[in-house]
Amino acid sequence: MKEEKKDFLQLLRSKITEIWSAVCGFVVGCATWTGNACKKGWSAFKESRLAKAVKGRLKAAKESRPVQFLISKLPQRKPKAEDSAEGEESSGKSRAESIAESVENDEITTEAIENELRRERFSSRYRKLLRSTIYALIVTAAGAALVATLLLPVLQIYGNSMTPTLREGDIVVTVKAAAYDYGDICSFYHSNRILVKRVIGKPMDRIDIDEEGNVYVNGKLLDEPYIKEKSLGECDIEFPFRVPEGSYFMIGDHRETSIDSRSSSIGCISHDEIVGKILFTVWPIKHIGITK
Repeated sequence: MKEEKKDFLQLLRSKITEIWSAVCGFVVGCATWTGNACKKGWSAFKESRLAKAVKGRLKAAKESRPVQFLISKLPQRKPKAEDSAEGEESSGKSRAESIAESVENDEITTEAIENELRRERFSSRYRKLLRSTIYALIVTAAGAALVATLLLPVLQIYGNSMTPTLREGDIVVTVKAAAYDYGDICSFYHSNRILVKRVIGKPMDRIDIDEEGNVYVNGKLLDEPYIKEKSLGECDIEFPFRVPEGSYFMIGDHRETSIDSRSSSIGCISHDEIVGKILFTVWPIKHIGITK
């Protein structure tokens, strides 16, 4: 059993890794394609007639008399950078020439220039690191959302119909399967809700439950170590009961209070209604492990 369990865990890890890699590759590809499309679209827009017309309108509005009148009423104080730029233009010297002249006159030291270059390089690296971190977080969040929604839905347990196996507040992970076996704990849709029960009968099985709560499948008494107390519970169907083709007979582990396939209000669950098989519990910490 231990070797089978170990092999199953290794297979599960490899499958999850393959699925995660495929999802991440898909998301990154979509993000790259979207980014390139946006860049091309923006470049085409800047060269379009509409963009040029808008620029012309803005320029005309800026040069209009009302706007010029408002500008003239604003304070005429200019930033130091503009003052220095105007000073350079008036003197006919470029920024590089001014810096070189200042270095020769010992007004700016080479150490100060090196410090400024280091500061600029650090600022550039910081911006790149920040962008890459944001992109990585977006891709990770998108991939996690896709996995949690499509491949490995995450559910939280409400109620006590599956105690002692699952308790209220437990957070579990499910996986979609082609078929489900005896004893599998599955979640399924019913009346716009998701319920969690255990598979007792498969398609075309003959189910019988006596007054003491003993369950017989195809004439054989079912061994159920996962329940604490047997009970017929809320049952309004006639036994023996034949499970329809393509459906499953599901019962909760807390037999006395669980409303499940024993009640005509729920009945047997078709394969299309099943969300997936519950694999393991991820929260709370003391309950983490494979769900059986």
